[in-house]
Amino acid sequence: MSGSNVPPPVADAATVGSVSFGSRRVLRPAAKVLPEHARAHNRSLVLQTLFHQGAMSRADLARETGLTRVTISDLVGELIEDGYVAERGMREVTGPGKPAILVDLDRSGHRIVGLDLSRSDRFLGAVLTLDGEIVARHDIPVPDDPAGILDAVVGLSRTLVADAHAPVLGVGVGTPGIVDDSGTVLAAPNFGWSSVDLRGILRDAVSLPVLVANDANAAVLAEYTFGGAGDDVMLVRVGRGVGSGLLTGGQPMRGSRFAAGEIGHVTVGTDGGPVCVCGKVGCLEAWLSAPSLERALAAPGADHDSVLRDAGERLGIALAPIVGALDLSEIVLSGPHRLLDGPLATATVETLHARTLAEFHDGVQVRMTTQGEDIVLRGAAVMVLSGQLGVS
Repeated sequence: MSGSNVPPPVADAATVGSVSFGSRRVLRPAAKVLPEHARAHNRSLVLQTLFHQGAMSRADLARETGLTRVTISDLVGELIEDGYVAERGMREVTGPGKPAILVDLDRSGHRIVGLDLSRSDRFLGAVLTLDGEIVARHDIPVPDDPAGILDAVVGLSRTLVADAHAPVLGVGVGTPGIVDDSGTVLAAPNFGWSSVDLRGILRDAVSLPVLVANDANAAVLAEYTFGGAGDDVMLVRVGRGVGSGLLTGGQPMRGSRFAAGEIGHVTVGTDGGPVCVCGKVGCLEAWLSAPSLERALAAPGADHDSVLRDAGERLGIALAPIVGALDLSEIVLSGPHRLLDGPLATATVETLHARTLAEFHDGVQVRMTTQGEDIVLRGAAVMVLSGQLGVS
């Protein structure tokens, strides 16, 4: 499928970080909208409202968005023509008067392709609706030779696009490593990647808009849009390594070097501890990564609860200064449920409360994600929705 099948995007797909994830998930400008940007902003506002509130009349849309009925009528007509909005029939009424025609986001009219490159054994891919519903899946083994990884990712992307059976809005990718705003993977040691223009490579391969982000940064977007997380949330993703994604005030936090949330190699063992793959002693990842936990649990004489509680305490040590500095309201854990939920999560909460100001931070919630193993795939879909339609 070529890029000619995709209507012009609302926002540049390379600048997903600039798309607002505002209060109550309604895209309202933080500053005055310039005339040349007003139409794109208003389109996004209409799509955002329909995305979260469902079918409504044009008059309802005008009230919800604060736009005039003439503007709404014009925008809805344009969005229907572009294939993003559809009329859904008449509203049922019991009183006098002509029933209103309802309009809604055409949730199945386009597809999104999502890729999750975070697993150590397989690369996952999915075709999703605009609602984040997965309608097709494909996966491939991670190549043993790092030199074959890029070709494998390109091949998986092409397979997914071919299986979309509808116009594809774009491709979202969650990958390990440090990723800049242009979609270049600055460093992904497990892949042997350094300054790999993954966005450009995939865009050329499939002729579609492409967005690329660190897998934890993608995951926190899924938790925000589909999982009901608040505006100040940190998602800790535990797998082959340990990373996190952050939202503050509903906005993604990337950092000056695109490395915000890289907590895996923060030292949490002043009493020594295991040697990390990075060569340091006492990194959080050396206690908390899934392989590290599995090895500790399999050691002769290991006490299951003690191993998990120790890892949870180390996580609480790492999180306490972050919660204190950013005043977060919620910590979400994503990873193997059997490892994270239970003694590990309990110890995390206890340590976090012991190391922060009780008056303000005792209410910080620590919970497992509700998105399961699809969280990165669904986060990749949010990236595309945000970059292409201004919806989050």
